[in-house]
Amino acid sequence: MIRGWSAVYYRELLILKWRFSRLVGAWSVSPLLYLIAFGYAMGKNITIEGHTYIEFLIPGLAAMASMTQAFAIGSEINIARFYWHIFEEFQAAPISNIAYVIGEVLAGMTRALLAGLVILILGALFGVVLSYNGWLWLAFVLNAFVFASLAVGLAMIVKSHADQAMMTSFVITPMAFLGGTFFPLEHLPVWAQKILILLPLPHAADAIRSAAFGEAPQLSNYLILLVAGVIAFFFAILTVKKARD
Repeated sequence: MIRGWSAVYYRELLILKWRFSRLVGAWSVSPLLYLIAFGYAMGKNITIEGHTYIEFLIPGLAAMASMTQAFAIGSEINIARFYWHIFEEFQAAPISNIAYVIGEVLAGMTRALLAGLVILILGALFGVVLSYNGWLWLAFVLNAFVFASLAVGLAMIVKSHADQAMMTSFVITPMAFLGGTFFPLEHLPVWAQKILILLPLPHAADAIRSAAFGEAPQLSNYLILLVAGVIAFFFAILTVKKARD
């Protein structure tokens, strides 16, 4: 019998399998538009840090996609809470809080890694050659861990889908556009750089981009992502405990 975190994770995998073809299409549309509009049409004659703009853009889009799809597990949790009452069943089941969080976080990370892989495949179709090394995938994993854990924690706080949408608008959307996805943070005022460097996505984008270019990564980026992920994970455990109590 499947117990603990594996039962939670397996349920989410079944949902992912059922929706997979539609999700892949959804994961592809926005990045494809960005690649055509910004990378292909505009970026042929633009170079950033010795790379074409489309080469600069692909790792940033991959970091952004892994963030948004990891965070999207919060919406899945709230659909299960508000409509299917799945969380009430977990409350009655012999599943610990940490097991529940691990299962949901792994589900969010799985979605994030698949979404990031879609971006890399799209980049390859546009002729962008990157280095797919271990440092790149480690940055993906840590970025997904941060935002999946954050999503689980916030999902236990919100009271409706409107609240969930508001969380996305205030947390994810600003970070997506100001997190080093479309342009280097160095182009912003110094005061803005000091604020944005406190957020996890700029570190993920920088780590993924450096690894993708075959450059030596800054270990501080990975350390910051790990610390942020651990904090978000324990935050998720606390909010799940409060929700179950």
